[in-house]
Amino acid sequence: MTDHPSAEAPRVRQVVFACVRNGGRSVIARVLTEHYAQGALIALSAGTRPGEHIHPEVATALEKLGLDTSREQPEHLTTEMVAASDLAITLGCGEECPYVPGVAYRDWAVDDPGGQDEITVRRIITDLDARVRDLVAELAPEVDLPASVVVDV
Repeated sequence: MTDHPSAEAPRVRQVVFACVRNGGRSVIARVLTEHYAQGALIALSAGTRPGEHIHPEVATALEKLGLDTSREQPEHLTTEMVAASDLAITLGCGEECPYVPGVAYRDWAVDDPGGQDEITVRRIITDLDARVRDLVAELAPEVDLPASVVVDV
């Protein structure tokens, strides 16, 4: 038997990470998810009140880990963005995040890296790295996770 040309490929699951300014936590989580998922998941990040740019201390710390942040730009979190996702993970946006019935929500209590020193930013990245690795293993178990990009702080 041959495959039908009209057979649809399985849909790639999508996760949206949401915080207030979309300059730190949600960016870190998105970049790490894209790195580890290797195309098996789509990761978005957005904010309820996005800033002008991602936090420079976050960009510097991620770049030191070999992760590209050059195309990261704060984006406004929309109801449509959440509705198109399988999972919304909030990182401090609280009651401001739009609720969409049928979308699974999780809240990750993670410190805001904005304006923090390098050691604090690295600690936050290490925390998110562990959470994201667990998330990728859960949502895309077929992915052979590469080694963690972080080393003990």
